[in-house]
Amino acid sequence: MNRFPAIFAAASLAIGTAGASLAQQVDPAAAQAAPRPVSIEVHADRSDGALPPVWRFFGADEPNYATMKDGRKLLTELGELKPGEVFFRAHNLLNTGDGTASFKWGSTNIYTETPDGQPVYDWTVVDRIIDTYLARGVRPYLQLGFMPEAMSSAPAGTPYQHSWRPGFDYDHIITGWAYPPKDYDKWRELNYQWTRHNIERYGREEVERWYFEVWNEANGAYWEATPEEFYKTHDYAIDGVRRALPSARVGGPDSAGAGGAFMDGFLRHVTTGTNYATGETGTPTDFLAFHAKGQPTFVDGHVRMGINTHLREVDRGFVKTTSIPALADKPVIIGESDPEGCAACPGPQNAYRNGTMYSSYTAASFARIWDLARRRNVNLEGVLSWSFEFEDQPWFAGYRQLSTNGVDLPVLNVFRLFAQLGTERLAATSDAQVPLDTIIADGVRGQADVGTIATRTADGKLAMLVWHYHDDDVPGPHARVSVTFDGLTGPAPTSAALWRVDGDNANAFTAWQKMGSPQAPDSEQYAQMEQASVMQPGTLAVVPGAGGTATATLDLPRQGVALVVLDAR
Repeated sequence: MNRFPAIFAAASLAIGTAGASLAQQVDPAAAQAAPRPVSIEVHADRSDGALPPVWRFFGADEPNYATMKDGRKLLTELGELKPGEVFFRAHNLLNTGDGTASFKWGSTNIYTETPDGQPVYDWTVVDRIIDTYLARGVRPYLQLGFMPEAMSSAPAGTPYQHSWRPGFDYDHIITGWAYPPKDYDKWRELNYQWTRHNIERYGREEVERWYFEVWNEANGAYWEATPEEFYKTHDYAIDGVRRALPSARVGGPDSAGAGGAFMDGFLRHVTTGTNYATGETGTPTDFLAFHAKGQPTFVDGHVRMGINTHLREVDRGFVKTTSIPALADKPVIIGESDPEGCAACPGPQNAYRNGTMYSSYTAASFARIWDLARRRNVNLEGVLSWSFEFEDQPWFAGYRQLSTNGVDLPVLNVFRLFAQLGTERLAATSDAQVPLDTIIADGVRGQADVGTIATRTADGKLAMLVWHYHDDDVPGPHARVSVTFDGLTGPAPTSAALWRVDGDNANAFTAWQKMGSPQAPDSEQYAQMEQASVMQPGTLAVVPGAGGTATATLDLPRQGVALVVLDAR
């Protein structure tokens, strides 16, 4: 799930230095094409169940970026989405090193040993990371990994820190950090001591709100041992955490994909197997986690997204995590959920990440994940976007990130739209929304997907999300969306608040292109990009009708996302 399709590496040669998303380039034919008519109906008096705020989870390979200038800025913005309820997951928190960040690497030096093998615990770096989270309204989804150098069972002569960089094969990543402990009691004690320290520093009530899971994708490229050795590593870590905090929220295994036979074995082990650490039956499990990724390809000179691959893996994961009755009601977190598998792989073939393909994909994919969870009766708690920032890298380099050099990308604004949705879903339909089974089977390859989710907010307003998505990153006609609201119990207002994310709105990428794509923007240009990234509130005219109805018309560009907030009961 973390290996980038080989076709993308070849595609970079074909694209050369073309950095722009094709759909955001001016296309006269598309601009002159007649808008596509779309009809949406929203029934304000018909509840359609709950809409849990699953979007409030984020993560990154590089934990040390969190404490750097742009990392701190972005964490502040994430924490503002839903203060105290946003969670961040990072790899490499137990790695040995000096805390210098690099691609797909980080370290805290949390554990070393004296020459005679006695443990030395140093919380300095990891405390700085968690302090940075909490000061900004973000809480840890705490990954217990990877293996400290002094504890690694890697064969003699194995390098510890990898030397991977963009363009290298993933085989370069697997070094000494990827092995199980050579002393399981020391591994358990490390996790016990760290949890006890966290309680002393942050308080029991705070730490009880965190998530604790062991390792990452132990069925894939991140683990150099058998599944059984992972189950043992998991058991000893969880036993250490629970010894320090019996009420800790523990789970896993954050498998690559739905997990296949590895996940089957894990589920059996934590329910009916013998716990390696305690000898008892089973292992405490408060939540289950797996990963799901899409698979873009390069077709006829443009990127074609693989949303169907992404959604099929989500569905397989939902089926797998509910397959054992004893665990079927447990909260489920998709611990990484993304359009493809390599956040740190930049290049022109990934230019869609800079603009509105990434943002419209995010809206369309989250909508279907909510629908799949309801279909499979899954207690979905989180959908974690493995996207953060890469400090001091070229502007708009094509990394999967939420900001570039401290300037927000359009995709971050979609999460701001999510944050305005309520948790009560209202009945709503669009005659241009691609059916769930169709998008899972075939993606969006014919007519574009113009869909909607409507909700009732906590303060009684009606918030309606609308997106215009297609798998192919090419221009297309606008959608002219006619919205009918019914079931309004009070007087309908004559206007609604309108928030947009598209080529011309809340989009620093197009602003950067218009100023000549500078790689060393001055302070004035930086301020202009920051301003361009901000969503500006607009107004949508609403026409009140008879019998608790109202109508409105909205033009939505290809790859656009919009939120309409109607102050009507």
